Amino acid sequence: MSASAGPESSCAKLVTDFLNVLGNERGASAHTLRAYRRELESFASWLELRASAGADGKIPVEGIEHTHIRAYLGTLYDRGLSNASTARALAAIRSWFKWLARAGHIAQNPAALVSTPKLPKHLPRVPSIEQMNRVVDSVGDDAASWPARDRAILELLYGCGIRNAELTGLNLEDIHWANEAVLVRGKGQKQRYVPLGAAAALAVRVYLVERAARLAAARSDRSAHSPALFLNLQLRGVGAKSQARLTTRSVGRIVKRIAILRGLPSDVHPHTLRHAFGTHLLEEGADLRSIQELLGHERLSTTQRYTQLTAAQLAEVYDKTHPRAK
Repeated sequence: MSASAGPESSCAKLVTDFLNVLGNERGASAHTLRAYRRELESFASWLELRASAGADGKIPVEGIEHTHIRAYLGTLYDRGLSNASTARALAAIRSWFKWLARAGHIAQNPAALVSTPKLPKHLPRVPSIEQMNRVVDSVGDDAASWPARDRAILELLYGCGIRNAELTGLNLEDIHWANEAVLVRGKGQKQRYVPLGAAAALAVRVYLVERAARLAAARSDRSAHSPALFLNLQLRGVGAKSQARLTTRSVGRIVKRIAILRGLPSDVHPHTLRHAFGTHLLEEGADLRSIQELLGHERLSTTQRYTQLTAAQLAEVYDKTHPRAK
């Protein structure tokens, strides 16, 4: 056991230490760090409240048992959280305890004794190829505040299958025109190249012309610039730390607004376009290994979800159309 362990071990400090390891050594994204911080600080606060209420006396980290974790999950259910939200909280707690055990702060991992809440096996609804083409081809003033930019966003999300955070993290230098590829930084700072299709390339070129013109008109200082590919509408933060970079939340609003105005369900979000990318590749004959590489999936089992999705769609078509299915 490490020198930092013992009765005076601070849960809050160990949460901070774990988050530092995630960010500095494992290259976790800002989104992942925020989520883990939220879940673990909530758990640590609950432990402190339980201790102050006299239920267990002071609870050092090495004194936490699986019963404490189960009791905490029970409070999440009492707050009305779903099984999925509770499972996310448990996943963060498990990762923390796994690190605590590996670092020698605890002798045994109590989180290993807590089972994951049962989750419903539902597959995301994916727009058809025709629907996606209609949405991407019809980005105009009625649905977009900056049509050229928003068209390029949709082309890259659907045409390259990249994640929302990967999209907003793109810099100008990541577009490799000569190789017709985009350098994408995925989860854990892993890098991969994805092909830049003709439609996406054209949309990006059109946007870049407008981008340059807006930057020139907005700033008298010609040295002011931003490395970020996608900029916010007001160009807030040009030359500053934010670099006027478009946020993932803004991308979510852009995608949802355009999709709804073009007749898609209200639950469409940027990841829906990523699902559509993988599903449509599979429908058109691409093999799973290739799709895995394009999507940047670490495990083939993650990519295999698209097989299930396509099978579910085929089953629906069969049920509706085959005379022996009725």
